[in-house]
Amino acid sequence: MNSESDYIKTVFGLKLKQQRQKKNWSLQDLAVKTGLSKSYLNEIENGKKYPKHDKIIQLSEALNCTFDDLVSTKLDKSLAPFNEILQSDFFKEVPLELFGINKNNLISIISDAPKKVTAFINALIEISQNYNLGKERFYFAVLRSFQELYDNYFPEIEDKVSQFTEENHLQIDKNLKSDILERILTENFNYTIQSEDFESYGTLNNLRSLFIPEKKLLLLNKKLEKDQKTFILAKEIGFNVLELKVRPTTYSWLDFGSFEEILNNFYASYFAGALLISKEPAIEKTSEFFQQNTWNPENFASLINSFTDSPETFYYRLTNILSAEMGIKDLFYLCLVKKKGSEKIQILKELHLNHQQAPHANAMNEHYCRRWIAVKNLHHLKENETLTDAQISHYKDQGISYLVISTSQKNPFSDGSNRSYCLGILLNSQTIKKISFIKSPSLETINVGVTCESCSIPDCEVRQAPPVRLEKEHFNLSMKNAIEKIKKDF
Repeated sequence: MNSESDYIKTVFGLKLKQQRQKKNWSLQDLAVKTGLSKSYLNEIENGKKYPKHDKIIQLSEALNCTFDDLVSTKLDKSLAPFNEILQSDFFKEVPLELFGINKNNLISIISDAPKKVTAFINALIEISQNYNLGKERFYFAVLRSFQELYDNYFPEIEDKVSQFTEENHLQIDKNLKSDILERILTENFNYTIQSEDFESYGTLNNLRSLFIPEKKLLLLNKKLEKDQKTFILAKEIGFNVLELKVRPTTYSWLDFGSFEEILNNFYASYFAGALLISKEPAIEKTSEFFQQNTWNPENFASLINSFTDSPETFYYRLTNILSAEMGIKDLFYLCLVKKKGSEKIQILKELHLNHQQAPHANAMNEHYCRRWIAVKNLHHLKENETLTDAQISHYKDQGISYLVISTSQKNPFSDGSNRSYCLGILLNSQTIKKISFIKSPSLETINVGVTCESCSIPDCEVRQAPPVRLEKEHFNLSMKNAIEKIKKDF
């Protein structure tokens, strides 16, 4: 909801519809009894209009209810949960139009069966509480759904990048210097940019940058490496070129005030990736790489290195172009992290294009399969090493296979944590034709699961936990079979 006025109109419309339905009247019936037009009443019920005082009196008299019954913003028991939704951060902040959802149509659906819909909503709330799904994780899930809806490809931002590079006579390649971007920010957008020692401020020693909008002052951590600094500057340019006013002021992410901040942060990051890795050369060189007959990890590492020193930037950029520009629709991207002194692997970022692909984040502290190439890389990674490899991951329980390419490296900005970036491409008749090295002898096929707790691979040499979820499913199935046998015998 955009304002208190919107909320009041919506509640009035709900109450009017509720009073009308109590009498089993249609909109036409109410129109006849009040002398108000059917279209006008429809706009009131959909929260688009709020009637004047005399019209409310007409409605209350026709419906045999009090004036206060209609104008009070207090909802009865059947609509009380809906009241929470109307005033919730989700309804206020998430732009439903991103997903093609008209707010008034949504309200109409809920008001048609308020008890059933609110029961469903309460179930979702209970699930989110049980699985500790906080506001931040929920909003990031909404953002991922938005990205996946558009195949993580936004041509309007790509066009803005092309226009910007032409206007500023930029040659987009690996040699794009951070001082060029810094000059653009200072001259074109009146920035002041300083390098600072954040470590002296205690808990801020891992902060990469801080933007102070009142002064247009960008503070950069002195510990930044070249590619990190370049990405931050490119992202700041993105905020300005795309005219994104509502935005986070820190990088990495520390906190957010609204969903709009999260969305705009994504747009600016997308702009930065498109600015640093030009689309056409990336398509050309990646296509050439896929046409090689033999998988060679050094060749893929060279492909990354031809564009950037940041494997993360390259892997993520591939999610923009593979689906939209190269016709590879089914893919996933994961960023996994292993902290120093810990054996636990976490999925920090994920993206699934076309549908929910097999490997995915798990919020129940289960153990990700150690047969994943990205996980194996993390455990084998040596100090100051970058390790690239690939495998064909066959998900036995789902009966599907992926080409998975992964690069792991020590995160140079954190205290000893390692990261793996991986791209998975679903193997089907279409993708097998596009990737010539699929049958390369150097590309091993490995049976994998998602988590140990749900995996059916017998005698797995790297299993970290028993398949408790799978065992429960098998127990339930055996019980059902036994019950069916009993019923058949009797």
